Amino acid sequence: MSTSSTRRRASVSDVARRAQVSVGTVSNVLNRPDRVTPATRERVLAAIDDLSFVPNGSARRLRAGTITTVGAIVLDIANPFFTDVARGIEDRLARDDYTLMIASSEDDPERESRYLRLFEEHGVRGVMVVPATDRVDHLLALRERGVGVVLLDRPAPTPDLSSVAVDDVRGGELAARHLLDQGHTRIAFLNGPHSIRQCIDRLRGVEHALEAAGLDPAEHLTEITLASLNADGGEAATRALLARDDRPTALFCVNDLAALGALRTLRREGVDVPGEVAVVGYDDVAFAAELATPLTSVRQPTHLLGERAADLLLRGRDAAAEQVIFQPELVVRASSAGHRP
Repeated sequence: MSTSSTRRRASVSDVARRAQVSVGTVSNVLNRPDRVTPATRERVLAAIDDLSFVPNGSARRLRAGTITTVGAIVLDIANPFFTDVARGIEDRLARDDYTLMIASSEDDPERESRYLRLFEEHGVRGVMVVPATDRVDHLLALRERGVGVVLLDRPAPTPDLSSVAVDDVRGGELAARHLLDQGHTRIAFLNGPHSIRQCIDRLRGVEHALEAAGLDPAEHLTEITLASLNADGGEAATRALLARDDRPTALFCVNDLAALGALRTLRREGVDVPGEVAVVGYDDVAFAAELATPLTSVRQPTHLLGERAADLLLRGRDAAAEQVIFQPELVVRASSAGHRP
């Protein structure tokens, strides 16, 4: 589009000139219409329509000290887990007439920093962040500048920050113990990168369960790092595992999207689930129970996770920091139960 065809956004001054009133009168029409005579108010409103003027609500609220917008940065809003968390956030914010701005960092610290700057420039009251790294210096600095901060889906590395998370070590233990109870001793963990805290914690949980059963993880556990934390990553990892001479009899997937990819590959290759290979996912998103072979999964209280994070944020910066840890729950379905190898 050429510069000449780009229309400048109308300002309050433009509206005042069109209506032949002062800027203060336009402000009164927008904020205190009862102070303006009906005839003048109609003239200003007509000028607003003619110019397609959009009031800068965030700036006005910032001046008035009534900011009602908060931000959230998650790893990937396309992941149903984070979609459910976001719904919990929105439902809590709606009770106090707050609105949500949300973005995906794609686990990229630079992308996260860009969105944090953008949210701060928009004058949000606070942010809920799934941090891309364990470093939180920039989040502490943001809080010192007056923006509330709550870590989302991550335990706080410092008692100075509030956080809401799930005990992922426990979640890994639940999944592995279930597979061991089904008789599996060759387990593969389709994991994400160790830069993500949940991936490390879930691996620790699997190792703890194996050790408690008297099994050496080095001999009985195969960890494979997914190229991407989605169905495509799960498909590629499962193809690699099926090509092995000592292929595992059970797959534990770091999330349900990866498990979906694993199930697709097993079905395509004619591998019986759970007769030949059992599959367990993590998150228990909405589709898990609706698959052709319903998926066993470690359930996280996603909606409650979002609600609690928003609740902590709305308490204000002067409230004492609080770290909330929820417990996961194993939901057993057909993808893993009923067969002992």
